Amino acid sequence: MLNKINRALKSQKGMTGLETAIILIAFVTVASVLAYSVLSAGIFSSEKGKETVYGGLQQAQATMEVSGSVLGMGEGVGDPEVMQCTSVQFNVGLTIPNEKVDSTAVVVNYWDELVHAEGVTFTMALAEGSTERGSADMLEGDEQFTITVTIPDTAAIAAYDTFNLQVVPPTGAALTIKRTMPGVINAVNNLN
Repeated sequence: MLNKINRALKSQKGMTGLETAIILIAFVTVASVLAYSVLSAGIFSSEKGKETVYGGLQQAQATMEVSGSVLGMGEGVGDPEVMQCTSVQFNVGLTIPNEKVDSTAVVVNYWDELVHAEGVTFTMALAEGSTERGSADMLEGDEQFTITVTIPDTAAIAAYDTFNLQVVPPTGAALTIKRTMPGVINAVNNLN
């Protein structure tokens, strides 16, 4: 009997199978935990990437666009030698209907070949014929605002001169308008 017990203890056929099963179960468990960690990290990084892309698109998209003509208002009419453009007027609307632009936070910059001026004087009000949708200071929905920019005193826009206006909203891309004055400046000049 003792001989049979010794033979049973020396024979490890059953133990080898059990050890292999334990190692296999441990390997599968570790692999599944590692796979879960990798998938979680991938999902997290793709969500962060998606947020970054949407944030970049929001900053890059233009929120405003010119609606209609750009008009240059001239002074000194009647004397071709002294006629100059003193203000520029145009309407703006939203390119993305669900967005809003706070008109009190808009900045307008001016530059030409000789002068660069930031934060020039301008007015921005609801355009004639446009219906107010909410706050009087917010450009929203299908509203249009008329912007009248006063050309800086240091700039002199005469016949054939080219100038640039940049309307910078609080969010989104800036709206840049580049125009050239006609050869004869009238009281009202269509600069399209």
